[in-house]
Amino acid sequence: MELFSDQWMKKFMDEWNNENNLSGALEKIGFSSTIAYGFDGDEQPRGVINVENGMAVSAGSYNGEQANWDLRARETAWKEWMQKEMSMMGLGAAYTTRKLKFAVGDYKAMIKDPRMAGPFIKSFTVMGWVQ
Repeated sequence: MELFSDQWMKKFMDEWNNENNLSGALEKIGFSSTIAYGFDGDEQPRGVINVENGMAVSAGSYNGEQANWDLRARETAWKEWMQKEMSMMGLGAAYTTRKLKFAVGDYKAMIKDPRMAGPFIKSFTVMGWVQ
């Protein structure tokens, strides 16, 4: 299954909602956002997930939605992060070396808030569960 395809994003949504350390943690802070994912160098993202109060309510191929967050990396980097547990240090290194780029969204504000940073890191693990 192609990374960030419509089918992949729908399965990611299911995994997201089944992981309390992600959806439950974000529900506690009332987190709602549209998050886009894609590959570095592409004109637009490939996939998008809509989150309301921590729960993913829709997901699929990117179709011009206005994203609050747009995360980009090389496909090999995404796959690497999905295969091994991401840490705060790993996330910081990915950001500072520009392996992970925020085309939209404020990395510094997010990382300073542990209520958001922990679930953000968990989302990489959850991506790895998509079969």
